[in-house]
Amino acid sequence: MATDSENLRHRLDRATGHLDPPYAVVDLTAFDANSAALVGRAGGKPLRVASKSVRSRELIARTLARPGWHGVLAFTLPEAIWLVRREVTADALVAYPTVDRGALAELVADPALAAAITLMVDDPDQLDFCDTVRSPGHRPELRVCLDLDASWRLLGGRVHVGVRRSPVHSAQAAGRLAATVAARPGFRLVGLMSYEAQIAGIGDAPPGQTALGAAIRLAQRGSYRDLLARRGAAVAAVRDHADLEFVNGGGTGSVAATSADPAVTEVTAGSGLYGPTLFDGYRSWRPTPAAFFACAVVRRPAPGLATVLGGGWIASGSAANSRLPRPWLPAGLKLIGAEGAGEVQTPLAGSTAGTLRIGDRVWFRHAKSGELCERVNELHLVDGDEVVATVPTYRGEGRAFL
Repeated sequence: MATDSENLRHRLDRATGHLDPPYAVVDLTAFDANSAALVGRAGGKPLRVASKSVRSRELIARTLARPGWHGVLAFTLPEAIWLVRREVTADALVAYPTVDRGALAELVADPALAAAITLMVDDPDQLDFCDTVRSPGHRPELRVCLDLDASWRLLGGRVHVGVRRSPVHSAQAAGRLAATVAARPGFRLVGLMSYEAQIAGIGDAPPGQTALGAAIRLAQRGSYRDLLARRGAAVAAVRDHADLEFVNGGGTGSVAATSADPAVTEVTAGSGLYGPTLFDGYRSWRPTPAAFFACAVVRRPAPGLATVLGGGWIASGSAANSRLPRPWLPAGLKLIGAEGAGEVQTPLAGSTAGTLRIGDRVWFRHAKSGELCERVNELHLVDGDEVVATVPTYRGEGRAFL
């Protein structure tokens, strides 16, 4: 009897037999199931789709059309403007501060854009920068959101657990910045965001690393307790100066935990729609793999080895094996340590490598989610064993935002 992985391989091969590798596909059954599962984990709170984890306008729109999803967390202001102008969303929160003068000039020249887009700030200097583009009184009011640092600081700040984002860490600092924004003409404080990367973005069950997994879980529990108290206090401090429309937090790996925080009104997710390999190391929930890319076998350099053309689609982050794409189908393949995944060729070993013939497809999974879309112009959407649509990626629409 064929295994699930064999059935998936045969289904993908049948659906895309007319295509020449390399190419990327999204299995719509898995994609939609992941979307529904994320909504279920959010416990009734709305989900904001992280566009950087999808990077296809049509698939962002498909997600937003489903119950439980509302709004986009964009990663640049030009992207947010594009999504709003293309009517993908009327609610775009820019996840990072911007110093893009051209995009700011476009934003302040259009009251409809200014009403639909919220800028991220964590420093009064960012407000000053906006004023240099067009001064208050000569532009629409700009919506802003405060970025609260969600990292866990121990031993007086000498130990930092998490990523380096906002300098605003304490409730007192959040209150001071909120007071500054509230007093500035031309700005309206509408939201607060905090991204707990050390919880949402790190798997708590790394394969084959039991001790490390236990240490990660211990740190995540401590960090969550700290953030629960600190985020609640920060929200209260900010509400002394503004009527917040939303408090955003989390990511795919923390949807259930973040939604349980009473201070949070909405949760962000995106990677869980595609199910990349970095999310294989989570205990609470593992998305069904939905995005794949195919490379063709072009040579067999030795018995038990097969080489595909391309394949070196490396993910961002700290340099580690976890950032390499993983040969997924047929099962039993592995990268060679001395070469890894190469720009123009990738040799593969493993129990099934010797069975591969010239022209066969090898299906890979990317380590991170939307970054796959920077390598292809289009995504082939598979339903069952046929391609039912082909949609452009950001790259395919000529949009390279970062």
